[in-house]
Amino acid sequence: MKRLLTAIIFALTLTTSLAQAASSEPHITATSAILVEASTGRILYEKNANEQLPPASMTKMLTCVLALEKLNPNEEVFVTPEAMSAEDNTLRWEPLDSVAAKDMVTAVMLVSENGGAIALAQTTAGSVAQFADMMNDKARELGCKNSNFVNPNGLPDTRHYSTATDMARIAVYCMKNPDFRKIVETRRTSIHWLYPKDKWSELNNTNELLGKFKGANGIKTGWTSAAGGCLTASAQRGEIELIAVIMHSTDMDTRFDDASKLLTYGFERVRMVEAVDAERVEKKVFVRGGKQATVHVGVDENLMFPLMAGEDSKLLTVTYDLPKIVEAGFTAGQVLGEVVLRYDGKPVARVPLVARESVAEGFSFGSLFVTIFGALLT
Repeated sequence: MKRLLTAIIFALTLTTSLAQAASSEPHITATSAILVEASTGRILYEKNANEQLPPASMTKMLTCVLALEKLNPNEEVFVTPEAMSAEDNTLRWEPLDSVAAKDMVTAVMLVSENGGAIALAQTTAGSVAQFADMMNDKARELGCKNSNFVNPNGLPDTRHYSTATDMARIAVYCMKNPDFRKIVETRRTSIHWLYPKDKWSELNNTNELLGKFKGANGIKTGWTSAAGGCLTASAQRGEIELIAVIMHSTDMDTRFDDASKLLTYGFERVRMVEAVDAERVEKKVFVRGGKQATVHVGVDENLMFPLMAGEDSKLLTVTYDLPKIVEAGFTAGQVLGEVVLRYDGKPVARVPLVARESVAEGFSFGSLFVTIFGALLT
């Protein structure tokens, strides 16, 4: 996951396409919505996307990706009295019940199991409060600026809120996890208890777009009286994957209609172009205080970038944010700078430049030269 996380620094601050006209935008009835391209996080449409609203069970995206990262898939998750007494539990828990972590995550994502989210939080962090701290730390790491989480399931609390923009950031991150992707694209499955061993349950995904909207592959529904209808929906067609977030729909059906409109709008207008060719991005940086005087840096993979109808790929340019001298004591794969992708001169995405080899601290005549004449090299 660390490699995937550093593969691309997402550009969710990018404004809606310069080329799109207001008259061509879909009519969205929800209070807040956003559409992003999944590999870069580029915003393709937004409506009140930074308004703080209850995220309801979309919260569970963050809960489950943390559980997948922190727990062994077969780790036993016990259902505590607190989990058993959670409001609107879907599964009929009994004392001493336990389920494997991967199955509990599946239940939480597919049927929005509230008690299961609490059990995952307690198993992962020891308590709901400590897990909420973990959630907020991860959200800040992902660049979420207008969110606060106090529980793992999204049940109503005035201190628990997010925005469509922040939910999109979380969804983009979650969909980089192959285990997460496999779960949220599942329409129906069953899980089996670890204790008692003869207990099992069939699960049907609450995401009605799966199997109905072409390419739909996730992600999470949500509903409370305070939050209204919520939905984070993803779909992939060919090389294009889009994520739509709907918050505060008037009912449980219009959230699916709104998401379908947004995804259709995106697929009709977006094309992917190669913006950064990894084979052509190779730079050399001087090293001070090391056993060698230079290090090669590059990017791990090509960057494909989404352009909207009317945008010109010729306006995409690349610059480098890279020091000419770095201090020794780094390992291969460590980030030393960034490739900055610009559209019409404005930064739209960043790709990490990583060291191709390790350079330990030590002595070399070349590095001594760098130390003595460093001012002339910069």
